[in-house]
Amino acid sequence: MVTSREPGAEPPDTTSLGVLRQAARECRGCGLYRDATATVFGAGGARAEIFAVGEQPGDQEDRRGEPFVGPAGQLLDRALGDVGLNRDCLYLTNAVKHFKFQLRGKRRIHDKPARSEVVACRPWLVAELQAIRPRLVLLLGATAAQSVYGSGFRLTRHRGEPLDPPDEFAGLFASAVATVHPSAVLRAPDRDAAYAEFVADLRGLGSSDLARGAP
Repeated sequence: MVTSREPGAEPPDTTSLGVLRQAARECRGCGLYRDATATVFGAGGARAEIFAVGEQPGDQEDRRGEPFVGPAGQLLDRALGDVGLNRDCLYLTNAVKHFKFQLRGKRRIHDKPARSEVVACRPWLVAELQAIRPRLVLLLGATAAQSVYGSGFRLTRHRGEPLDPPDEFAGLFASAVATVHPSAVLRAPDRDAAYAEFVADLRGLGSSDLARGAP
């Protein structure tokens, strides 16, 4: 259980992304920091209109300390380009800021974060939203969606729908859209069909009046 006495369990009271990023490096709100190489905080412009949330960093993100720089990030960049956007429009982050994995030989294999770990990291996500105040939140995968809408949220039921912010996030963003994580597209048996569906979910972002260039 996270308490205010645990070092770094709560973000400082600030809207400075630089201060938040530095403070997050000392987070001890759950045990994931012990095996991770780095705290992978969000990246992007402070005035970004689209705030994209994934599940957690992957192996390459953990090694480089940056979000969405591995294969899933490359697929996301491609899909954004197909709808007329680029990552300069977005602030990119994850629901959980440390890489959770299992060792298989020398390989580090993704392990889904527990609900308690998502909850422990949630104050950092809220702090990022308070700093950015985006118009739209793009939720990539069930874990990301449930970090905002609760464990009862079902991605299969609400995928691609415009969503109002829940009461506790009122005023932090105007609307949200949930879709699959790009890593799910990479794992799909029919990758071409999965990619087309993913792009279709993002197409509304590109056709809206949201900024198409750097914020």
